[in-house]
Amino acid sequence: MNKKRISFLLMSLLYVVAGVNHFIQPVFYVNIMPHYFPIPLELVYISGVCEIAFGVLVLFKKTRKTASWLIVAMLIAFLPVHIQMIIDNYELLGLMFWISVIRIPLQYVLIKWALAVSKY
Repeated sequence: MNKKRISFLLMSLLYVVAGVNHFIQPVFYVNIMPHYFPIPLELVYISGVCEIAFGVLVLFKKTRKTASWLIVAMLIAFLPVHIQMIIDNYELLGLMFWISVIRIPLQYVLIKWALAVSKY
């Protein structure tokens, strides 16, 4: 199996599993939502559906480019959640704070990965 195929298969698996997790553990995601977001539970479910859909669509050559760009948009849309996590965990300076901090550059890596997959 070539590297490109492994890459988009792993990407698909990542987003499908992450999306399914929104339905398994919705309270976790609701708790990390910024307080100013309306309808947090509904947004958790919508984002879960998007992650699953984009993860599936990235599997097919015909929809891979669009799915990859939708993943980029979704990752950018998730940035306020990651920033809020840093703010919420700042005073604790524990493991969750550092996980929150690491999530920001991780978003960059995931965006670069999606952009690379969009060219396959």
